[in-house]
Amino acid sequence: QVQLVESGGGLVQAGGSLRLSCAASGRSVHAFAWFRQAPGKEREFVAAIVQSPINTDYADSVKGRFTISRDNAKKTVYLQMNALTPEDTAVYYCAARIAIIGEYEYWGQGTQVTVSS
Repeated sequence: QVQLVESGGGLVQAGGSLRLSCAASGRSVHAFAWFRQAPGKEREFVAAIVQSPINTDYADSVKGRFTISRDNAKKTVYLQMNALTPEDTAVYYCAARIAIIGEYEYWGQGTQVTVSS
């Protein structure tokens, strides 16, 4: 089992930055990801980071603005979000996968990010 706790969401003006954190406990995680869900929309992939070999992946909508990273010693994954726009407003969810391949099995409770224009 893996437990995930997100933090760092909040209200920010367009053009601003936020850093989300997701602390994991329990079993070792091979891959972390961030997803988001805006009101009335489907949940969408934002970014992922794989442990070995280290590799990252981003949705086209956030490339060049968001950076995903992980601190293995702290068992924490981060999402640095820069140049935020109102379209980034959503609940952001941290997800984790123990296996090398497959679906993300574990999910956090979500943290709200609101970007005002």
